[in-house]
Amino acid sequence: MAELLKPETVQVLLDEVPKWELGDNSIGRTFEFDGFQPAIDFVNRLAKEAEEMNHHPDIDIRWNKVRLVLSTHAAGGLTDLDFMLATKIDKLA
Repeated sequence: MAELLKPETVQVLLDEVPKWELGDNSIGRTFEFDGFQPAIDFVNRLAKEAEEMNHHPDIDIRWNKVRLVLSTHAAGGLTDLDFMLATKIDKLA
């Protein structure tokens, strides 16, 4: 199982994904698209990356907005996996 990150490590890693916001034991970001289909296309692309990592975000789709929240539920908070996936997702957006 992945190990929880120390708060000081989380702060350093947040600098690498500056559009993500720190929440309670999670990081989150909202993406906005030109319409519903581009939002769904984005979710489908990120689903492939998440499956390959076996690490899955919480996803909320609202017409042209996609809200993602990352946390390693099995570990009870943030791990390296969350920041690795956030970096991959940012490249897809």
